[in-house]
Amino acid sequence: MPKKIFIAATRQNDGKTTFSLGLMAMLKERFNNIGFIKPIGQRYLVEQGYNIDEDSYLIDEIFGIKSSLKDMSPIAIEKGFTQRYIENPDRAPLEKQIKDSFQKISEGNDLVVIEGTGHAGVGSVFDMSNAVVAKMLGSKVVIISSGGIGRPIDEVMLSVPLFQKVGVEIAGVVVNKVQAAKYKKINSLVRRGFKQHGLEVLGVIPYVGMLDMPTMEHIQDKLKGKFISGSDSNVLKIINNIVISTGKPRVVFRQMRERNLIITSGDREELITYLLKLVTRKKEYSDLITGFVITCGFMPNRKIRKMLEKSGIPTLIVEDDTYAVITKLDEMIVKIHPGEEEKINMIAHLVRNHIDLEPLLAKL
Repeated sequence: MPKKIFIAATRQNDGKTTFSLGLMAMLKERFNNIGFIKPIGQRYLVEQGYNIDEDSYLIDEIFGIKSSLKDMSPIAIEKGFTQRYIENPDRAPLEKQIKDSFQKISEGNDLVVIEGTGHAGVGSVFDMSNAVVAKMLGSKVVIISSGGIGRPIDEVMLSVPLFQKVGVEIAGVVVNKVQAAKYKKINSLVRRGFKQHGLEVLGVIPYVGMLDMPTMEHIQDKLKGKFISGSDSNVLKIINNIVISTGKPRVVFRQMRERNLIITSGDREELITYLLKLVTRKKEYSDLITGFVITCGFMPNRKIRKMLEKSGIPTLIVEDDTYAVITKLDEMIVKIHPGEEEKINMIAHLVRNHIDLEPLLAKL
């Protein structure tokens, strides 16, 4: 049997997938064959006729895992799943599905990374909590928490009893998304704090804002709509700043920094023309605009459409008004997409430089 490690977290969006991705990049340097499985997924897409968890798809695209996508994502929680289970509870088929997939993933691999979903208790509603799944697969656990000093310690200590109750050993803790200005202080104190609770900190990872920044691909995923311009490579450029086009062109320009998303109506022809002339005629402004979102379904005139196409700047037409667009973007959670090399390389760099791999491997 291969070595195995279960990645859990204290809450959603603490960075399980980010850590799993970086850890696998690191482990690839030590092991010839590494497998990945996310036994239970909550966000999925349809691939090869199956509901496949987004994180399993991401890992497969990046690392080229030599396993079936379905085995990497045996259970995807679709709408109505929990209700059906409560009305007709039967744990056995779920357990068999996970074990069968894990067995296939394990074949020929030296180590398998198992990514959980949420905190230790997530999945309890259908008798498959993270703690239960980790026990079922005979894996030790790394718990990810984010930021601060008190919060990660308090939240991890809420999860620990759930793992201990079913007999799962905690291999260590990773504190993620620590503000750079407080990194040295937090790094020291959380290590001491967790040690007092008998837990080893395997790493403290600083927060890098770029990882939470969207691309036009993310924007299109959230808002839907239709691209009327933009190359495949340009839709993957990171957006650093969002500008709502209220006011005259020069007023809007003064709000802009590097890599801006411009939200405007298609009838703001003067503004769009002014900005396009800036970025196409002045080299120092070539990185000024990462994309346009044209609201209210208002298609720009033919002349502007041609300018947009020539510029290569991704332009998305949506039916929503500006208020609805801003509301949706404010609620957006940015997930890493396979083509985002800049982010993927940054994640690998962060994990490589801030995780103590030897203590983790020793415990496996």
